[in-house]
Formats: sequence, structure tokens, C-alpha cells
Amino acid sequence: MALAGALGWPYEVKHLSYRWYEEGLRLLNLATLAGLGRAASSPLVAPWPDLVIGAGRSTEAVARWIKRHGNPALRSVFIGTPWANPRDFDLVITTPQYRLAAAHNILHNALPMHSVTVAKLADEAALWARRLSHLPPPYTAVLVGGNSGPYLFRPPAAARLGAAASRIATEEGGSLLVSTSARTSHESAAALEAAITVPALFHRWRKDDGGNPFHAFLGCAARIIVTGDSISMLAEACATAKPVLLFDIEDGRQAMRAGECLNPMPPIHWRGRDLDTTAFRLLMRYAPPRWSRDLRIVQRGAVAAGLAAWLGEEPLPRRPGREADLERAVARVRQLFGL
Repeated sequence: MALAGALGWPYEVKHLSYRWYEEGLRLLNLATLAGLGRAASSPLVAPWPDLVIGAGRSTEAVARWIKRHGNPALRSVFIGTPWANPRDFDLVITTPQYRLAAAHNILHNALPMHSVTVAKLADEAALWARRLSHLPPPYTAVLVGGNSGPYLFRPPAAARLGAAASRIATEEGGSLLVSTSARTSHESAAALEAAITVPALFHRWRKDDGGNPFHAFLGCAARIIVTGDSISMLAEACATAKPVLLFDIEDGRQAMRAGECLNPMPPIHWRGRDLDTTAFRLLMRYAPPRWSRDLRIVQRGAVAAGLAAWLGEEPLPRRPGREADLERAVARVRQLFGL
């Protein structure tokens, strides 16, 4: 959505629903809509687009179908890591956790693209200023994710986060602005809220919530704590140019930071907290990179660049600014059309 908006061209959003067997069809790399739940999906009809931007491997077959049956001149852009060979796309925009090799049609960005701008944060902060006026500044925003691949965000970790954030606010005489997300379990959200001992506004994520204060919290906060499972929230927090602190949702041998000081980064410990996380860790260690992702690469890069620091550590000085990832992506898409 950020890329489509930044291009400045007319666009439509297609919401797609998939049948249970879609993943099996994906293995065949077909140009088909057979895996699509038509009744629950946006219609795919003429006039056909000149550009398709897809995110999520389920969109691959749909883009191929549009090119074959709609517009043979279609340009296809995939965000993330595709199941098919990246050569099948005009452009792949990826980030380090997917470990794609360098190629002429692959753009490697440091962090995911997003729509956070200084103006947007200022507007949202102004809308919420009165609602936050009862809380003592400075504000520390706490952006909360959840389980992700080889990592679990369990209630004990949530309580640890609540206590650590409260200590920061206590030292400064300030307060917390907490926002959970779609992946935050009810149990972890409850444990986090119970562990907070300072004035706070605690927002629990709800689907289709038009009053979500996420961007207002980014705009109002003096610093931002982000759980390490969410690379997207990390990117949005870093865009504010405020101090960003990463919280490790695991500990011990399962920790995100395990082996962090070693170079090169060691393989992730093979055993997780349950069967699902163990399976994911085994894929990371022994399967081809396309089967998994490694968030540690992005975290290490953000810390090395001075964009973030781990909670409890002093951040490194920020390096000189570079061209924004979104701007680079826009330029590469425009090149596909000779612009």
C-alpha cells in the first residue's frame, strides 16, 4: 500500500481469499485462480492493470493468471520472498531476513516499506494530544507484537516487558503509551498490562478499529520500545528518528540475541519452546533459505546502523542518512516503464 501510494498512479486494492488447498497448488507454479475463493474475493475483471504489486506467496498464481489471460505486457512486482524463482518477476523488493541472493531484478532494502511520514505523525499526535493530557510526559511508546516463527511471546515475557518499560518511565517521571497488535494473544496482553506500574494508556488491538492510536503514539513518544518479532513496526519506529529500543521476546538459548556478539552469526538453536517453533528452527538451520526467514539479520543490521538498540543498552550513534527504502523502490518500479 505504501509503494502504491508513493507511485502516485491510480490503483485498486484487491482483497483475496484462498481455498484450503491453495498451498498445494502453489508448489506447481501455475497461472491459475483455482486456489482463489471467488465469492469472498474482490472481482478480477477487465480493464486489466499494467502493474501488479503482490505481497504474500498466495498472490503469485493470481499475478501469473492476469499476465496470461489479461495483459501480456503486465509488470509484476513482488514484495518479500516469492515461492517461484525470483526471475519470474519483473522486480522483487526484499529485506534481509529472506536472504535472497543479489540479482538485477532484486532490490534489497534494509527495512520494510511503510507510510510513516513526519506530517502524518504530527497530525495524529495533535488529534490525540488532549486525550493524553492527563498522563505525565515524557511518553515512552511500547509497540507489541506476538508469536513469530521460531519465537513465542508468552505471558512471562510480556510481564518482563511491562516491568522494564515501567522502570524507564519511573526514572523519568513519565508514562507509557502501549499498543498491542493482531498477533498479541489475550493472555500476553493481560500479563503486560498487569505488570505496568506507572501511568499508562493501554490500547488493545481490534480488527477494523478506526480509532487505533498507533501513529499518534509514534508521534507523541520521546522514545519507542518495539518487540523484536515485528520488523514492520521496527521500520515504522525508526522512521521517526527517535530512540528505538528492541525487546527480546525470548530468553536463554531461544533468545533472539543468542550468539549476537559472534561473527558470523551462528545458526539459531535448533530447539524451540514447542513443536511448531522447533520445526521452524530446524527449517532455518537445514532447509533452503526460501523455506524460512531470519529476523536476527534485520535486528543486527538496525543495531549496527545505529537505528535501534536492545532494551537496556545505550544506542550507537546514528550513521548519516541514506536514500529512503521507499524512494528507492519507487524509482525501480518507474524504471520498469522507462520512466
